[in-house]
Amino acid sequence: MQRASVVNQRYKGRRPDELRTVQFTRNYLTSALGSCLVEFGDTRVLCAASIEDNVAGWLKGKNRGWVTAEYSMLPSSTPVRTRRETQGLKGRTQEIQRLIGRSLRAVVNLDALGETTMTVDCDVLQADGGTRTAAITGAWIAMNDAFRYWQKAGKLRVNPVFDHLVAVSVGVVDGVCLLDLDYHEDSRAEVDMNLVMTGSGEFIELQGTGERTGFDRTQLNKLLDMGTAGLDTLFELQKQAIL
Repeated sequence: MQRASVVNQRYKGRRPDELRTVQFTRNYLTSALGSCLVEFGDTRVLCAASIEDNVAGWLKGKNRGWVTAEYSMLPSSTPVRTRRETQGLKGRTQEIQRLIGRSLRAVVNLDALGETTMTVDCDVLQADGGTRTAAITGAWIAMNDAFRYWQKAGKLRVNPVFDHLVAVSVGVVDGVCLLDLDYHEDSRAEVDMNLVMTGSGEFIELQGTGERTGFDRTQLNKLLDMGTAGLDTLFELQKQAIL
């Protein structure tokens, strides 16, 4: 009875294996080379990409570029005001922006960039769970559009992005495996996991944690199967968005 109640209580009656409504709004900002407002249900993240003709000191002279990301939550993105991180980034923020950066780098030919740096800023406008996975999925669109712009402008010979990239969360709540957790579900999950995958089907990151209890191989396999199906749907939505 408890497991059935969890399913019935999902917002808008979502099935356990169903994504929230996903929407991409490209070119959301006129001042950015590439931008995308990504929405996973009530989670909204604004991703904006910029390119600089410069690299960090440790890359100078190597004729190789870099892709990095910054992540932040606006004060009004949560019901209780989130303080701006003016005195240094919190550990969670550093972890997420590093995750976004290394995920994006996994699908970019850095040698094709020359000595340029791509930065994707991911600002959470509204947080309802899954902000990092939404950020990764939207950041890829913003980055790809920015590189395409530079290619058309003659500053890049080819678009260095060679594959798609999406991410989604899965978890276990009251013993039930769920896809794409919202905040209400994530905050009480026994198991929380984030999956990042390329369009060729390779995992870039698996972040799985037993928050309140451990999980066995059977649950892990079910979470991976459920998550992979959700990722496949996200790939299709992402491809449609950039047509």
